[in-house]
Amino acid sequence: MSTPVPGLTVAVTGATGNLGTAVVDALAADDRVAAILAIARRAPDPDAWSPPKTRVAVADIARDDLEPLFAGVDVVVHLAWQFQPTRDPIATWNANVVGAMAVFDAVAAARVPALVHASSVGAYAPGPKDRPVDESWPTHGWQGAAYTREKSYLERVLDGFEAAHPSIRLVRMRPGFVFREEAATEQRKLFGGPLVPARLVRPGLIPLFPNVPGLVMQGVQTEDVGRAFAAAATTEVTGAFNVAADPVITPRTFADVLGARLVPVPAGAVRLALDALFTARLVPTDPGLFDAVLRLPVMSTDRARTELGWSPRHSAREALAEFVRGVHTVADAPTPPLSDRT
Repeated sequence: MSTPVPGLTVAVTGATGNLGTAVVDALAADDRVAAILAIARRAPDPDAWSPPKTRVAVADIARDDLEPLFAGVDVVVHLAWQFQPTRDPIATWNANVVGAMAVFDAVAAARVPALVHASSVGAYAPGPKDRPVDESWPTHGWQGAAYTREKSYLERVLDGFEAAHPSIRLVRMRPGFVFREEAATEQRKLFGGPLVPARLVRPGLIPLFPNVPGLVMQGVQTEDVGRAFAAAATTEVTGAFNVAADPVITPRTFADVLGARLVPVPAGAVRLALDALFTARLVPTDPGLFDAVLRLPVMSTDRARTELGWSPRHSAREALAEFVRGVHTVADAPTPPLSDRT
């Protein structure tokens, strides 16, 4: 395991979201961190959210000058991401890709020594479900979905950034699907839309779950991911790290968590249904994301465990159960992205 770096000032973009709040909490609990700059588009209520060591700055990464914010910062952790509107891929491209490139440029201009970027399992090219792949698997993504297209494009941008700025320590974190109870309401709104009956998404009330071939994915609890990012920020590591918990999530996992019975359903039938719902504007999520999930590889997390000294404290099943519980209890948190009132 690498040597810790003491007394750090860490800037976190997207600091008030699901992952951002967990990263800030993990950094605040780390004695190696002296100060945190939490950057967000919308200011949280300081009476409701004020982590130790943390100062909040309101900025839009795609519009505002970030170089002055990064002056004197030791590490930038870039998390900011806009999932919606998937119906307007130009808007998400501008927010996510153009915004990230502005962050990278500001890191270089401000001479920040280290950058930790939130990539994703979604950056990976289609791969196997029956064996794990390591961080050397190609990051070409699935080009049929905006999310995976944007994540993979930024991997190529970072290739160029790394070549142009070899003195900057660069880390690419690639988590699986990130769940926790307090973020469930936000995720329901983002991916299911307002018509999803939240109070009915609970064990015992959903009798059937589709057993779709290839619906295999990896999950991880948000606080566990936060600790992984904090470790990457505070130790002298470089390169990519996969972050996920065991076991792999399958339709059987969903059925067990929901107390439902599995029913065989072809992937094509689910895809047609999602496309019809999306076209009718009954759900906000492009069905291309479903296509991507069917193609995501299963990741090996050996490198994160050995070089970061990281291991999850929650199983993937526990993380998924938290999400289900949070949906039907309408759980939220006191920051603008996570609040049920937003």
